[in-house]
Amino acid sequence: MNIEQVVTASKSPWQNPFAERVIGTIRRECLDHVIVLSEGHLKGILNEYFAYYHHDRNHLSLDKDAPCKRPVQVKPKAGKIIELPRVGGLHHRYEWKEAA
Repeated sequence: MNIEQVVTASKSPWQNPFAERVIGTIRRECLDHVIVLSEGHLKGILNEYFAYYHHDRNHLSLDKDAPCKRPVQVKPKAGKIIELPRVGGLHHRYEWKEAA
């Protein structure tokens, strides 16, 4: 297959910008705001964050949609906006709820 391994130099983040972008996003949007208590706690936080990232967070490159597509909500005639906490309340998703 003629695949060659390319080793990046240590302390050279510009050699792998895609990995640096992902790590930086996770750190800025999630890990800078929580205190991690154990490895299991970290895994739980990251699982919640990745679910939020793929299902709820809007991405400008996807025309402000999430990677896992969701239907556009139509404003009901009578209703209000409710907030749905994500990642332990660090992030939120907002949806219309019809009046009861």
